[in-house]
Amino acid sequence: MAGTGQPRLRSRKLTDKAAGAVFRFSSLLSAVVLFGILLFLLLYGIRTFREVPIVRFLFGTVWNPDAYGEPAYGLIPLVLGSLLSTAIALIIAVPLGIASAILISERLKGWVRVLTKTLVELFAGFPSVVLGFFGLVVLAPLIAHAFHVPSGLNLLNAGLLLGLMSLPTIISVSEDALRVVPYSYREAAFALGATPWTTSFRIVLPAARSGILAAVMLGFGRAVGETMVVLMVAGNAAIIPHSLFDPIRTVTSTIAIELGESAFGSAHYYSLFALGCVLFIIALGTNLVAESLIKREKRSFTL
Repeated sequence: MAGTGQPRLRSRKLTDKAAGAVFRFSSLLSAVVLFGILLFLLLYGIRTFREVPIVRFLFGTVWNPDAYGEPAYGLIPLVLGSLLSTAIALIIAVPLGIASAILISERLKGWVRVLTKTLVELFAGFPSVVLGFFGLVVLAPLIAHAFHVPSGLNLLNAGLLLGLMSLPTIISVSEDALRVVPYSYREAAFALGATPWTTSFRIVLPAARSGILAAVMLGFGRAVGETMVVLMVAGNAAIIPHSLFDPIRTVTSTIAIELGESAFGSAHYYSLFALGCVLFIIALGTNLVAESLIKREKRSFTL
């Protein structure tokens, strides 16, 4: 018995070491690829400022690279378009997503819960071009008729569809966070006379707040990085919107529209890489803030 145990133990140790090496290599490769993408964007994006002053790029309010005489490369309208449409999406998706996650996790049972969760996760993989087509053909005329505006291709349309796209991510991740909360929390609340809904909102939800915050950040990343939907329904006007019914253009849609039409090596060409850097920094900053908040929540919760 002892003789057969030693080879098995050595084999298990070798397997553990091999698995550890694979995971370390995968982590290192991911970091190198991410750094390489950032370096590539920086090397190309920084060439913009040979011809365009950086202050004018960062704080300019006009984006018109094809203007005759003096092209304009103002970042503000594009960033505002991205952030405002994402804000509308989160205003819609966060309360609906968290409420739906509570319903799925705390109230639905058995095959009904499994079926509902499966349908939500299937919708997360729905092609964005189909949602964009729905917004273009159905939602845009509906908005134009309901609010008596000339066109339904505007900020409101983009925000509604981005909220719809962010909803499955927020529901799925929030539901997983709620399910992880120990059942003893619920039993203690029931023993004190709390109703199931009171337990869900006053006990389980605060206990899962770090996971729910992560779900909101993932929803933000899903919305701010979307291209096809905003390309189809936002109106594609690089202006500063003053109402929900003004057309907008986002950073992602600007890159998608103009990269194939810009001359290689021109200021216009390199400015699109600078836009990619800005988008990368926004996503990175959001993830860092979310990570910091999640660590703080976990620390305060354990104390």
